[in-house]
Amino acid sequence: MMNLDLSFYNQELISNFVLKGLYFSLQLTLEAAIGGILLGTLLALMRLSGKKWLEMPAAIYVNGMRSIPLVMVILWFFLLMPAIIGRPIGAEVSAVITFIAFEAAYFSEIMRAGIAAIPRGQVHAGQALGMTYAQNMQLVLLPQALRNMLPVLLTQIIILFQDTSLVYAIGAYDLLKGFELAGKNFGRPIEAYLAATVLYFALCFTLSWLVKRLHRKIAIIR
Repeated sequence: MMNLDLSFYNQELISNFVLKGLYFSLQLTLEAAIGGILLGTLLALMRLSGKKWLEMPAAIYVNGMRSIPLVMVILWFFLLMPAIIGRPIGAEVSAVITFIAFEAAYFSEIMRAGIAAIPRGQVHAGQALGMTYAQNMQLVLLPQALRNMLPVLLTQIIILFQDTSLVYAIGAYDLLKGFELAGKNFGRPIEAYLAATVLYFALCFTLSWLVKRLHRKIAIIR
């Protein structure tokens, strides 16, 4: 049906185009996951604090971010931030900041659900031992919540890796950009996008399978 040139898939494609993009996509995923989980945990604690002056800003931030497409957040941050700070910022830096800010809203809801699922007796036990709110969260609730939410967190990180392809919109050199440039240089866009699809599928399917195995193992331990 299509006149595919299989010679397109060679060592030059991988070494000159794919590896650089793959490295940035993985780096962006790792940095956004770490930053998003830390900021998301803070937002979750604010929403669970019982104090309106902490709950309201966190709720507005989370609901606002979750109501806007990621690609729009990426574009507006990349276009408006240079005008605000008075100097341009690179596409890669813009992508990292945007992804951390955006993903924090989703990680926040995951963490909030995990903390809320812990039996209230655990909270009361910590309070009976004289623990402060911060100590109770740090020593009692968060370790259990992280364990409970680990499969969901990892699934969200896989989705985050898929979403890194959206930085293509601001010219960052990610995995998809590498394949796109290879397709242009060799005049084989169909082969390039086909290879990108196969690689994304292989990586995400494998990671999803590993997360499912981890989930079953945690369930058995419980």
